[in-house]
Amino acid sequence: MPASPTPVATDPEALAGIYRDLHTHPELSFQEHRTAGVAAEALASFGYEVTTGVGRTGVVGVLRNGDGPTVLVRADMDALPVAEDTGLPYASTARGVDPAGADVAVMHACGHDMHVTCVLGAAARLAEDRAGWSGTLVLVVQPAEELGQGARAMLDDGLYDRVGRPDIVLGQHVGPLPAGVVGLHPGPAFAAYDALAVTLWGRGGHGSRPETCVDPILMAAAVVQRLQGIVSREIAGTDTAVVTVGVIRGGTKVNIIPDVAELEISVRSFDAVVRDRVLAAIERIIHGEASASGAPRPPEIVMTESFPLLLNDPAASERTAHGLAAALGAARVVDPGPVTGSEDVGLFATDAGVPCVYWILGGADQAPFAGVTDAAGLARVVESLPSNHSPRYAPVLEPTISTGVAALVTAARTWLGSTA
Repeated sequence: MPASPTPVATDPEALAGIYRDLHTHPELSFQEHRTAGVAAEALASFGYEVTTGVGRTGVVGVLRNGDGPTVLVRADMDALPVAEDTGLPYASTARGVDPAGADVAVMHACGHDMHVTCVLGAAARLAEDRAGWSGTLVLVVQPAEELGQGARAMLDDGLYDRVGRPDIVLGQHVGPLPAGVVGLHPGPAFAAYDALAVTLWGRGGHGSRPETCVDPILMAAAVVQRLQGIVSREIAGTDTAVVTVGVIRGGTKVNIIPDVAELEISVRSFDAVVRDRVLAAIERIIHGEASASGAPRPPEIVMTESFPLLLNDPAASERTAHGLAAALGAARVVDPGPVTGSEDVGLFATDAGVPCVYWILGGADQAPFAGVTDAAGLARVVESLPSNHSPRYAPVLEPTISTGVAALVTAARTWLGSTA
């Protein structure tokens, strides 16, 4: 019989301390060595069989408790290259080196520190309550979700050869719903994601003699403007897509027209036909603007990241939502509709050929939501709050942590075998 978990593991203030520690010490994708160590040490102390270094920095904890289903619960752990502006006493001042070799500020601007905290709290509670369930619990602490590479890295590193294939994949992502609420949408829940790196070639020269040059910055500006017409003029009003230019680079000095400008573009979609149409339009516009500008060579367009639509299995979602409503109260389980953000957690399910259920954990201060009674009002408040990836994003600690732990425990117990 594995050792009993330490009492501190389920103490609310201890979990808040874990969260503050992780928030203060964020790490970029595939650099999560300290975070992985915290997770591995905690899981081992709770009696889990722990494997580290899966998919480079991933951690897996397994608790075998007799015959029954295998339930995989996933939390991601990487942070973002963002300078924190929350004003919190435990705000991050950490710095790291990004994949391009640049020194950057690092922040848990997407809430992955909350994900790790909640999964550790759930791990402790489920280990304490082994008399109440049977089966195998697999807890995955995943790296590099922000790159869309961590799930694939763990799977390619033989995750299921090590721990067996699960019967269900579960998880949650904190967001600006009111703390204490969870949001579960069946069907297409999180968008497919594609990222493109674009190089536009010009002919540089002196800023005073533009007639001798081909200006790639002007070309880039024209591309950015034209791209905004794809969704509004090439996608049906009944379909959904998002095209965002998140990076534009070019030039070194005010009086120099450079040889090159670069763009980085992200695309979100919920339908394969829409996705193909958007990507084709992006390529057509970029090549068209380069030709119209007299570019000396064709542009380069490279897909740097891509992962599929996250589909919440309808039947599994209904079963899980019923369990969550029974444990938390029906009023605290809502359907937020599809989310245009993206997630690679679905790969754990598709590779195993099993259902996935993934929900939003509310982490926002409840005060702005006072008096809100309908979905439209909820959406208006959410839009007014700092979102994930903002330098001002930070979930309130409670009741976010306690709800997140309860949601994970409840969902896992919904799918594990019963000893009653």
